[in-house]
Amino acid sequence: MRKITFYIVLFLCSLSYAQQQNVTYNYSPYGFSEDDTISITFNGNSINEDTWGVTGNALYLWAWSFDLNNQNIQNSPTNGIWENSDEANKLTYNSLTDTYSITFTPTTFYGRSGIGRIGFLVKAKNGTGDKKSQDILLSVGNFRVTLTSPLQNSTTILASGGSLNISATNTGGNASYSLIANGTSINTNSSTSSYSFTHSNITSNQSYKLETTQSGTTITKLFSVIVNPITVSSTLPSGMVDGINYNTSDNTKATLVLDAPNKDFVYVAGNFNNWQPNASHAMKKDGATGKFWLELTGLVAGENNIYQYWVVDQTPIANSPILVKTADPYSTLVLSPFDDPYIPASTYPNLPAYPAGQEREVTVLQTGQTPYNWQVSNFTKPAKEDLVVYEVLIRDFGSNRNFQDLIDRMDYFKNLNINAIELLPVMEFEGNESWGYNTSFHMALDKFYGTENKFKEFIDVCHQNGIAVILDVALNHAFGRNPMVRMWMDDPDGDGWGDPSTENPYFNTTPRHTYNVGSDFDHSNPRTKDYVRRVVKHWIEEFKIDGFRWDLTKGFTQNCTENDEGCTNAYQADRVAVLKDYADYSWSLDDSHYVIFEHLGSENEEKEWANYRYNEGKGIMMWGNMNYAYNELTMGFTADISGIGHKSRPSFQGPRVIGYAESHDEERLMYKNLQYGNSTNSSHDVKNLNTALSRMSALGAVTLTVPGPKMIWHFGELGMENSIFTCNDGTVNVPGGPDGDCKLDTKPQPQWTQNWTGDTNRNKIYNDWARIIALKTNEPVFKGDYTMTSNNLTPSIEIFDTTLPTSSLNRVIVLANFDVTAKTMNTTIPTGQTWYDLMDANGSTTYNSESVSIAAGQFRIFGNKASTLSTDSFENISGFAIYPNPANTTFKVNKDVSMLEIYDLTGKRIKSFRGDFTPSNSFDISDLNQSIYLIKIENKNGQMLTSKLIKL
Repeated sequence: MRKITFYIVLFLCSLSYAQQQNVTYNYSPYGFSEDDTISITFNGNSINEDTWGVTGNALYLWAWSFDLNNQNIQNSPTNGIWENSDEANKLTYNSLTDTYSITFTPTTFYGRSGIGRIGFLVKAKNGTGDKKSQDILLSVGNFRVTLTSPLQNSTTILASGGSLNISATNTGGNASYSLIANGTSINTNSSTSSYSFTHSNITSNQSYKLETTQSGTTITKLFSVIVNPITVSSTLPSGMVDGINYNTSDNTKATLVLDAPNKDFVYVAGNFNNWQPNASHAMKKDGATGKFWLELTGLVAGENNIYQYWVVDQTPIANSPILVKTADPYSTLVLSPFDDPYIPASTYPNLPAYPAGQEREVTVLQTGQTPYNWQVSNFTKPAKEDLVVYEVLIRDFGSNRNFQDLIDRMDYFKNLNINAIELLPVMEFEGNESWGYNTSFHMALDKFYGTENKFKEFIDVCHQNGIAVILDVALNHAFGRNPMVRMWMDDPDGDGWGDPSTENPYFNTTPRHTYNVGSDFDHSNPRTKDYVRRVVKHWIEEFKIDGFRWDLTKGFTQNCTENDEGCTNAYQADRVAVLKDYADYSWSLDDSHYVIFEHLGSENEEKEWANYRYNEGKGIMMWGNMNYAYNELTMGFTADISGIGHKSRPSFQGPRVIGYAESHDEERLMYKNLQYGNSTNSSHDVKNLNTALSRMSALGAVTLTVPGPKMIWHFGELGMENSIFTCNDGTVNVPGGPDGDCKLDTKPQPQWTQNWTGDTNRNKIYNDWARIIALKTNEPVFKGDYTMTSNNLTPSIEIFDTTLPTSSLNRVIVLANFDVTAKTMNTTIPTGQTWYDLMDANGSTTYNSESVSIAAGQFRIFGNKASTLSTDSFENISGFAIYPNPANTTFKVNKDVSMLEIYDLTGKRIKSFRGDFTPSNSFDISDLNQSIYLIKIENKNGQMLTSKLIKL
């Protein structure tokens, strides 16, 4: 099986798995101690370097060690990271003998003493894709203990009253033995080289330690007995769902439900039974559904109860374990011995302690929790057509890498005028500093980002500021800590980790599509569908999440293989059906829920989703990746950018393409500008930082203005130029290089440490994009139709809505020059008409010429009327009035409204009010400076009206 290392290595979302190579080796001296210098030699003819893409014989040792008790595993500090091994671990190649070798002293190499065993494998410098050998383990020292019966770390199933024969031998002379069961010594034997004892009449579960001591050194072997409780058949109480069921009328009770087909019995172990469950904590089994269940009693409201399932299969299939200890698959808070020690107390105050002496994840249950006090309970989402989504990886947004960082920067989001934030996965993932796609518990929030209440506060503050919250969800796959993987796993080496077995009711044993990572969910299985629906329901109802971006939707098919990309990319009816079903379920819970797919495919499937229930105001939105084309433009080269909008997809009924020039998965535009930009004009050299920055405002003009939803990746608005392949140390390792890439590494944060918001060149991009976004979201014309002239360096876009009155802004022209020299462009302004520069906050710049000269890298946005964001001439529509106006401290409006927002004349949102307001309600503006403001209201029917307010 594959080695899963949690302590130093971040588990990566881009892993895929291949057949591991069995290498042959030898080592010397035999019987080495931890202070001896040892040499390990691998036979080159047992390694197929080509399958790993290795050139120049660049192979590396990945190493870990155990203490004397075969516990407390730690990676060697010289390993580096999995995708970039440290040069200290590079193997020496001898071409004459075709061998690889390395020499080291264990205490130095592993950075510890008290070593009982060492482990290692051979790998490529970048091990992603399972480019590695099998695991190899060697014992350290002359004193060794072998547990001959039962096997070390094994679990024996006995009937109540049964007996267990225990035997062991040791090397290095006579030793003393002590057998401890459930913390109590039950037998000792001294001055012997072997041990034998029979523990009789066993009536309760036993955790054994056999301690063997020689010359002051003690080696411990662990094993256990589980007594078959004879599962009681009992009807599951009505209304129970899988996971924790809190008793709404009695905080001393909670009912646990576990669906575990093919399992014989299950115990619930926890702090409430000192982790030694007996028959009273054996789960009952419902005859109709086959589900296990148990009502816990005697609980105390507000106290943390920590538990774990001990799931037993008395006759497992080959390579599957008898006993699996696992957290609840439906956990909403899990504790991890691997990750929790590295979570700052400032991020997660009062994090419950992981229970000493246990292994792997455990679940936290707490009755009588105080519900979060939502300030916004009826948030009105921005229309799909108006969405400007800001994509964020929390880890790389702020220095604390938590939800509080985002809350503290809410003004940054608000002043940019975006109206949705999309977070990369925040569900419990393996490791801490991750992208989050290596999800293990889909209903639990990852604690590295903060508490549940802090996340709810973030969502609440977003809603108070008119910003929707969208979650990126990885429901195509799960990773090795996931309970539904582990309960039915193939684990030939018995270390408790593995891949799905043939019995697994949730996962495929081999991926059914080309782009797989982790273990591939079988979405044709009713159990998987039920699980996905529970996940959707949890985040919508418990956290008021406004939408999901479904990761890797091409994987939701059962029809293909991992080597058939043509099949994966072709139309698959089962994939269309299951994803429509999930969309329907989301809308059944929240009628206006955003459903977004990362499909990045052809129109044949995407049109079915984009048009699905479109006439009801729904329709599924698609990611529209335009990174390459837009980067060609920003670098100064010709490109066709027509794919940014829905009209590039003729079969789409309307704007359901979320077009973007950057995302988390693409190279930064600015990085490529500086590396490869057009430098033929020395006075406008795109490889020059400030020149490259000066072109990024034009990028916003020809992306954000196009009707339909759009997305930006964090700090594109400040011209972030750090490569997506930037490493932790600030260097850049690109794909295909000798050192592997650093795509998933934690990124530096110059945007804050270098005060980019105070940098004139960077702040101009931010302010220009803010103005453009304000135009897009506030001016009705941008919901209309458009035409585009592209495939050149001077793209032009015409946006229009013929249903709007001629007295209003109903036509817009966007011109941009991405060449490195000035260009004269046709404005298409009709002869005799005066048009307005919509980027002019004062509304005073006008044009009436058929052409205009635009400097290199610059743009213009013209409108047939001045924007209501800047003009003093505004027609009062539908009798909307503000009084008093001018106003001093408060004002009222003469309409029933569900939303009222206040903007300054640059388009920045200053205040937002949401609720059921009537003409009797007053709106407080005592904290505003004297100025002219724009008041935007929305009624329950979604009608939006705008007027001006003078603040005295």
